Amino acid sequence: MPPKKQRVLVAMSGGVDSSVAAGLLVRRGYDVVGVTMQIWQESQTDPRHAGCCSLGAVEDARRVARRLGIPYYVINFRREFRESVIQDFLDEYAQGRTPNPCIQCNKHVKFDLLLRKADEIGCDFLATGHYARLRRDSKTGRRRLMRARDMRKDQSYALYMLSQEQLGRVRFPLGELSSKSETREIARELGLPVADKPESQDICFVSEAGGYAEFLRRRRPEAFMPGDIVDSAGRRLGTHPGVGLYTIGQRRRIRLNMNGRPLYVLRLDPKEARVVVGAADELLTHDVFFEDQIRSVRTRTRVSGKIRYNMPPAQAVLEPGTPARARFLEPVRAVAPGQAAVFYKGATVVAGGTIIAPPGTN
Repeated sequence: MPPKKQRVLVAMSGGVDSSVAAGLLVRRGYDVVGVTMQIWQESQTDPRHAGCCSLGAVEDARRVARRLGIPYYVINFRREFRESVIQDFLDEYAQGRTPNPCIQCNKHVKFDLLLRKADEIGCDFLATGHYARLRRDSKTGRRRLMRARDMRKDQSYALYMLSQEQLGRVRFPLGELSSKSETREIARELGLPVADKPESQDICFVSEAGGYAEFLRRRRPEAFMPGDIVDSAGRRLGTHPGVGLYTIGQRRRIRLNMNGRPLYVLRLDPKEARVVVGAADELLTHDVFFEDQIRSVRTRTRVSGKIRYNMPPAQAVLEPGTPARARFLEPVRAVAPGQAAVFYKGATVVAGGTIIAPPGTN
């Protein structure tokens, strides 16, 4: 009797990456089931064009599944997505923080709810179109999350929170590919109708005109109370239309200068409706504090780290604690509470967490 095929649930967003992930697994002989999460909200202007996992994405994913000859389903996660991702997004911005909704979605939806769904339908693994790699340490037996072979497309930053149990149940078929052009070439070889589909860059649940600011204004009007713009010494320089319009490091909408030098957002104080601004060099710091969520680093350790997705890793010394601290050898710019800080030894993720304001600051 031949061995049973391993069954894989593939999260399909309708884009080329997840479509190729499904295609590669079919090519490798897995029993593949495609699924798209229905997360678009009734409040959106046109859910057909609301980014990944939208109604338009379902149409593309269904065509890909038909081409690959695999079963395909749409699962309604609207309520769970609204409660765990959208509400967090709104709450964080209203508190003057800069959230990362993709990380929240990965944490609470893709690698939690979808893994449960995989169990329900008898799947051995969950696969996605993320660019990342997995290894197992031969000495400790621990599973390691690693950067993708193509460093330009690496998405390990957005996956740092995955637990050992989750890492044992997931697959990232694109992690070993050398480039996005190779992904598209495979899509053409497989005859996938999304081979040349452009990448989505928008927040998937924001489709209103005006972008995230208008989305936030409609749901958190308290974040749009006018207030004062002050310098780091507390001197009033002008007014603003609402802290919800600003993030750390922003120059846009700050129509002020100091002795001819442009000013940037240094801090946000939603309780006082105050935006604190300063010169570019005031955005630089060596120290980043974060709420530790991975504890494979137990002692003071030399690492490389990122404080935002598109930042190249920079050398730092990691100091575990409550909160944890990373001291970068060269100062980093615009450290934004709410974003993720992720740290590596070589290509392996060893620590990560949510950035917080330095102890002792408001």
